[in-house]
Amino acid sequence: MKPSLKFPIVLTMTHNKTVPQVKGDFLLGNLSQMIANPFQALCDWQRDYGDLVSFRLATRQFYLFSHPKLIEQALIKQRDVFVKIYNPDKPTGLALILGQGLVTSQGDLWQRQRRLMQGVFQRSNITSLLPQIVTAGNNMLDRWRQLGDGAQVNLSSEMTKLTLEVITQTMFSTSVLDKMERIAPSLDTLLRYAAKTIVSPLTLPLYVPTPANQKFREALGIIDDVIYGIIEQRRKTSSAQNDLLDMLLKARDDSSGEKMTDRQIRDEVITIFSAGHETTANLLSWTLYLLARHPNVLAKLHEELDGLLQGKIPNAEDLQQLVYARAILNESMRLRPPAGILLRKVNKDTEVDGYFLKAGRPAIFSIFNLHHHADFWPQPEQFDPERFLIPENRRFSFMPFGTGERSCIASHFALLEAQLLLSMIIQHCDLELLNKDEVEVEMAVTLRPKGGIPVRIKWR
Repeated sequence: MKPSLKFPIVLTMTHNKTVPQVKGDFLLGNLSQMIANPFQALCDWQRDYGDLVSFRLATRQFYLFSHPKLIEQALIKQRDVFVKIYNPDKPTGLALILGQGLVTSQGDLWQRQRRLMQGVFQRSNITSLLPQIVTAGNNMLDRWRQLGDGAQVNLSSEMTKLTLEVITQTMFSTSVLDKMERIAPSLDTLLRYAAKTIVSPLTLPLYVPTPANQKFREALGIIDDVIYGIIEQRRKTSSAQNDLLDMLLKARDDSSGEKMTDRQIRDEVITIFSAGHETTANLLSWTLYLLARHPNVLAKLHEELDGLLQGKIPNAEDLQQLVYARAILNESMRLRPPAGILLRKVNKDTEVDGYFLKAGRPAIFSIFNLHHHADFWPQPEQFDPERFLIPENRRFSFMPFGTGERSCIASHFALLEAQLLLSMIIQHCDLELLNKDEVEVEMAVTLRPKGGIPVRIKWR
């Protein structure tokens, strides 16, 4: 009987391929590479080892996925196996900032919050928000005009201010321009710290008073003061605003009938506040940068804008017809996806494409590697919006907003916002890059331009 009992076990195991292991230091594994440049490390490992690899950060083993077929098998067909990482007793990454907001929560709480917020981001509702986006765009352009022709600005900082104003005006019917000098650097501190906790197992708990921990807590306090201030101000207002904050304040649990606590509302507000501006700011920054480096593409965009708009601000119908502008944004998101990675945990032993994966290990899905995969994108490093003028099924080879049930709920809003603001800026300004060298990519949860993008503003 012994041979017959062992035979199926041996047979099953022989069908499992071994996940390639990235070579690294005996004690720390690949930690030094990840800390030095996490973005470059993930690119190098896919190039050198393949589309599914394992790497080690000190005592923790990770998996890295970089192929559409593997991502479909994991995130769609085995979504109950590859789950969000959230431990309320020991939060890491974005959970340190967002608590149990829509991006980080799981299970019944996530489903309830997703249902609630879907109403805010319905297409019919989003078009009603376009005037507020226009106001924010015009305010920035007016501020630029006051600086004078030839003024120099950091494009990344300007897009951050712009999208922060858009998100607070559209979602919370308020303005934070007077607090921008405190908010922007605080959010930067929070996102950098969150990214570090993902890649470094050596990060000390927040209660340890290290300089980095103290800086994080101070930054979180500043943002919390702003968020709770917005909530308190709204509670004192009797008139309905019909925005996201109103919906959160009025929401009741289906089973208990209870309203959300201020902490629950805070988690959702800060999720939209943080995630809702950062990705769009990066999308606009990278798109304007790429256009400045590719005058032939910029000329075609001017031709489309001049022909359709003739100097006016686009409305919802116009935006649907700006096909080339949308192709430019898609190609920008392919080259520089707003979120470079998705992070999950393997919650039980499983198999993907014949590879055996162990329970408990984090899995990183590299959107950047996916968008630069030569099997799916000819000349992947070339900026070519024309590729998005050809209809193709790119469900798992192009996923700037994620995929499956956890995909970004605000993707349509983000694209409309970016398309509208891009059209407004390009119609009025030419942006000249002050540094002719290629801007490096920095991964701090999102993919940012390292050091910003200094430009000179020239009025058309």
